[in-house]
Amino acid sequence: MTTRRTIVTALAATGLALATLPAAASADPARDAGTDPAQEAGRHGPTKQLRTWAEDTWHSFEALVVDGTGLPDDNIGGDLDPATRGGYTSPTNIGAYLWSTVVARDVGLIGAAEARDRMATTLDTVAGLRKHEPSGMFYNWYDPATGERLETFPGSGDEIKQFLSSVDNGWLATGLLLASRAEPSLADQADAIREQMNFGCYYNPEENQIRGGFWESKLNDAAVAGDYCGMGADVWYTGHHYGALNTEPRIASYLGIAAGQIPAKHYFGTVRAYPAESCDWSWTETDADGEWKEYLGVRVFEGTLPYRGMDVVPTWGGSMFEALMVPLFVPEEEWGPRSWGVNHPLYVRGQIEHGLKEADYGYWGFSPSNNPAGGYREYGVDQLGLDGAGYTSDQERTDVDQPYGDCREGSPAPTEYGDGVVTPHASFLALRYAPGQAVANLRRIARDFDAYGPGGFYDAVAVRSGQVSQRYLALDQGMIMAALGNALADDDMRRYVATGAMEDAVRPLLAMETFGSSGRD
Repeated sequence: MTTRRTIVTALAATGLALATLPAAASADPARDAGTDPAQEAGRHGPTKQLRTWAEDTWHSFEALVVDGTGLPDDNIGGDLDPATRGGYTSPTNIGAYLWSTVVARDVGLIGAAEARDRMATTLDTVAGLRKHEPSGMFYNWYDPATGERLETFPGSGDEIKQFLSSVDNGWLATGLLLASRAEPSLADQADAIREQMNFGCYYNPEENQIRGGFWESKLNDAAVAGDYCGMGADVWYTGHHYGALNTEPRIASYLGIAAGQIPAKHYFGTVRAYPAESCDWSWTETDADGEWKEYLGVRVFEGTLPYRGMDVVPTWGGSMFEALMVPLFVPEEEWGPRSWGVNHPLYVRGQIEHGLKEADYGYWGFSPSNNPAGGYREYGVDQLGLDGAGYTSDQERTDVDQPYGDCREGSPAPTEYGDGVVTPHASFLALRYAPGQAVANLRRIARDFDAYGPGGFYDAVAVRSGQVSQRYLALDQGMIMAALGNALADDDMRRYVATGAMEDAVRPLLAMETFGSSGRD
């Protein structure tokens, strides 16, 4: 997570305050879906506008965090009233608050002393959180007001079967690593916590993949007993592995490889796309095209799925954060110019074209978020995901049932889509790869809906009904802050994380590979 592009040069008359927001940079969806119409705004968009968004987004973290513990709540209401906090937090939320605090400092929203004090309070609390001592991993849910592990869920009283998630602990470890590098006076404290976290405890050498996580006791019949890292006693692992490469759990893989806890060959043990050699994989989205190669003794099918004339290494469900949360911190497209360097821009292009052309929403950016109708839901572009069901982009769950060779005929493509749901964090994730389109899309969302409040963009908008989820989620706000930190502070997120062992161990792996990804002529 280290090297990215140099940042935004301010251009006169760009980035007005939201109260006087101009019309979108381009009102022509076809133009927005093609070449970037806003190069005049600098590589990542207009500086003044991005800074305004960063300042307001930071206000949401100021409201989310409990001052006494330094722990952020998971979510808060749109008016930022502390009484509307959710009452629970997770390792991912804590990591997001740590890196967002660094962004706020680096962008000049808060001073160095305040940033240090905030992170010191958080680290003091995290050091005392109850965790699974043999692995050094943290449980999924804590009370942000006390730091106690939650046993029942706030509001419902439902018993919590506490889980130790590989990906959630990956994001906490990312925040700890970043805090250590960004504030050397706290390095010993942050490193002492992180260095006890053994990601090898998730790695199954028989499958060369990591599990989703584990419980301390058997939760269901799918759980598998095991001890991958010499914990001294079995835990109960999820029945599934994180088998797809282009998903957000690869942050845990990178951390484990960098720490020497997971072998380097694991990077090639995950799936780019499943080979269409039989009907065994016909439950997936469609048959893949590609060829077999070998890296570090591991056979890899360099497969892609087709979408609108492009060939793309898909994510699991077709969402933006699966593909692009990790490169907020790891410069994958630079370390792997023939793999991620091709695929990331194509993936963004696919999301844009789905929203503006295929579904004709007039807006784009599909990723798991709050559901404007209530609750939480996964959103994505079905055809950009490996899973046959995939994540859909509208409330009606309109999907595309593609054929699979001779195994499945498929159905006609939908002629129309319903109430599409876009989430602003998806556009911020695309900021590096399509800055003009991302800024234009965000401006349209702010202009056309009641989608912006005191803490920045609300979490999600259903664009045909106009229904807005007026809440702020720490995870989604954290992705926005990381993207804006990179854009405004010379790739600070990457500079702090993707050096040392991370670069030494992971960069050569990404440099080896050539994906089958390609754009259309």
